[in-house]
Formats: sequence, C-alpha cells, structure tokens
Amino acid sequence: MNSIAESQSKLGFIGIGAMGLRMAGRLLEHGFHVTVFDRHSEKASALINSGGTVAHSIAELASGADVVLSSLPNDEVVLSVYTEPEGVLKHIRRGSMIIEMSTVSPETSRELSRLGSARGVSVLDVPVSGSTPAAEHGLLTLLCGGDEDSYNSAKAIFDAIGKQHFYLGSSGSGATMKLVVNTLLGVGMQAIAEAVAFGEKAGLDRRRLLDVMSKTAVVAPAHLGKLTKAMELDYRPEFAIGLMNKDFRLILETALAVHAPMPATAASFPINNAEFVKHPDYDLSAVIDRMEDLARINLARQQSHGEAT
Repeated sequence: MNSIAESQSKLGFIGIGAMGLRMAGRLLEHGFHVTVFDRHSEKASALINSGGTVAHSIAELASGADVVLSSLPNDEVVLSVYTEPEGVLKHIRRGSMIIEMSTVSPETSRELSRLGSARGVSVLDVPVSGSTPAAEHGLLTLLCGGDEDSYNSAKAIFDAIGKQHFYLGSSGSGATMKLVVNTLLGVGMQAIAEAVAFGEKAGLDRRRLLDVMSKTAVVAPAHLGKLTKAMELDYRPEFAIGLMNKDFRLILETALAVHAPMPATAASFPINNAEFVKHPDYDLSAVIDRMEDLARINLARQQSHGEAT
C-alpha cells in the first residue's frame, strides 16, 4: 500500500469532541485535507477557520475520503457510525482505509476489521494514550492493531497526531494494549487517592503532602499534573472520570473473557464509579476527592460513636 501523503490524501474525521477536535486540528496544521463530521454540527464548524470542511452526513464524508478516522465515546456509537445504512461501511470506497481511534473492546475492533475486509477496506484500531493537553501539542502515544502494511502507509498521519506510535499486531491488538495502559492509569490513580487520604488522616498538611508526592520517583508522568491540580481542588476534566469508568468496565469484561485475575482493578472500579455518579463531569483524578470524603465520613462516625459511648 502506498504511503499516505499530506497534499494528496483526503481525510475524513468523525467525532469532534475534546480529543477529536485537537487531533483533527493537528492534521490540518500538517497540511492534510480534512473533512469533518459530528452529530453536533457546531463542534465540526469549529474547525472551519483552521481549513477544515464540514460534511453534512457520515455518508457524504465516507464517500469522498481516502482515509476515515474516528474518535468516538463508546462501542455502541462506533458500531452505529460504521454499520448503519447511512454509516461509513456502506459508503466508503474500496481500497480506502479506516483508522478507528476510540477506546473500545478488542472484539469491536475485530468486528470492524472483518466488516471492512468484506468491503475491500483496511481497518486499523489505533486508540491513543494521553489527555487533551497532549493531543493539543501532538504528544499522544498511538497504539495500532491491524494490517502492518496499512500501519506503515499511515505513518504521516500518526506523526502529525502523536509523538510516538507502535504496531502491536493483528486486529484488536491496539485496543487490547489501550486497556492494558488504562489499567495502570486507573489503578494508579486510585493508589494515589488512597495515599493522599492516608497521609491527611495521619496528620500531614494536604498541600505539602501533594507537593512532596509530585517530586518523588514513584508518581508516573500521567499522574503528575493531577497532583498539582488537586492542590487547588481543580478537577476539571482532562481525562473525564466517565471515560475512565467506561474503560474500567471494558477492562474487567475483557479480563473475564480471557480469564485474567485483576483484583486491584476490581477493587478500584467501585470507587471510580461512586465518584462518577456524584461528579460525572470531573476528571478521573477526582477519586482523590472521593477518598478524602470517605476519610471524613469515617472520622465523623468515630466521633459520633465516641460521644454515644
């Protein structure tokens, strides 16, 4: 397969959310011709000033693109966008390529690959690791599964979006690797939340505790900025807790299917879920808020019990 060139290839991008907006913007900055679509048309229109063209339907976008990319919220939306009568697979041209960048189950990725193959279309699953600031500056890590020749031909696209990209293997491999990565993200965030609540409960000053934690070797780069924001109780979403909640579900469902024991993940999920129910628009780091709340509740119960006795 020939390499995809910036000046010659027509790209279509579906899903102009927090990540999609930034990735599509990066592609435009690198000279690609990009047509965009989002079911909320005002989101797609935000890219017009950057040189993007807005399609009025998925069918219109797919029929005119050499490569269709998508960044969508969940498996159900992905399957809808690709398989409905007015979806991508009914209208994309034979010999085109699909780069599906959502975090979905490996089985969904494999199903899209099977359907694409029947249409003469190569489908890559390429979920990304990184938050919105990383997407803004082209610092994402891309995790690719699918046909290796197709992966090699799309490197110009990957270079525009991320700082590094990896080929993992056959279809579904990229999706699986994303779940592996987000296991570390979610469980690591829960461990930090417990450590913060523990330190406060044991009498440490909250701000000093967070500051010192951020300077130690044990905090991963993905969590580092979360500590700085937590000092100010700033839980505005960079990676929304709802997305991590969805990923926890995918991780545990996939682990069950492959018989992989994951006790720490299983224990982390209910805490994430409780905070998601309370603050659905917060960042995943808001589990710090949840653990601090639990510590306060426990203290109040102890005090109440002491007064009662």
